[in-house]
Amino acid sequence: MSTDLLLPGSLEGRTAVVTGASSGIGEATAERLAALGARVAVLARRKDRLDALAERIRAAGGDVLVLPTDVTSREQVAAAAEAVERAWGGADLVFANAGVQLISEIDALQVADWDAQIDLNIKGVMHTIEAFVRPLEAAAAAGRPADLVTTSSIAATRVLEKFSVYSGTKAYISHLTRLLRTELGRKGVRVATVEPGMVDTELPDHVTDPDASRLMADLLREIDCLQPADVAETVAFVAAVPRHVNLTEITILPTGQAV
Repeated sequence: MSTDLLLPGSLEGRTAVVTGASSGIGEATAERLAALGARVAVLARRKDRLDALAERIRAAGGDVLVLPTDVTSREQVAAAAEAVERAWGGADLVFANAGVQLISEIDALQVADWDAQIDLNIKGVMHTIEAFVRPLEAAAAAGRPADLVTTSSIAATRVLEKFSVYSGTKAYISHLTRLLRTELGRKGVRVATVEPGMVDTELPDHVTDPDASRLMADLLREIDCLQPADVAETVAFVAAVPRHVNLTEITILPTGQAV
């Protein structure tokens, strides 16, 4: 995707929060938002990765706040929100991106994997909403843009064998976005989700099922997959359009992906 859609300063004055910022889509989005002028708080568990990201953002002239956070912990996310409030006032752009993909047949009873996906992909998003919905509402009430963006997946709507729990968590996120708009949209808060197809990130490395691993490896080898920067550009564009415009649900696929 071209980066000519947006100009330097397009997000000047915005205060962004990005979860899952230590790699992949979150990392790329944090860098892109900062490059466009936003202050960015980066949240993830791996502090060393966040520190390296922060160095790059600062070297490019950006403003960043490193907040090591496990979003499965309500208390840690609440503490992160308080830190953003103290440093910059409330956030007006929240990208709830942290997630994990663990694929298996349902009768394999990989219940630890089920719990991990539910805790991160669903509860982690809900903890993020809980911590930041008030600042988003306050920003909108003050006449500023306010955005809540989530990361779903094409798995939310595709029927993919062995993806049952992962797809279920992403279907939750996609439908939650539609429902939240009925409440938050009338208050001036835009709610959106991005639903990527195959992205070249570390997420497929978490997959242990041989068939699913083979499917992803084949896609990475055979087609020109999305890069994290492609999704980051889309998130930035969602946040930069005029305040009365809400791009609500965006599916992003590699041109060559048919599955």
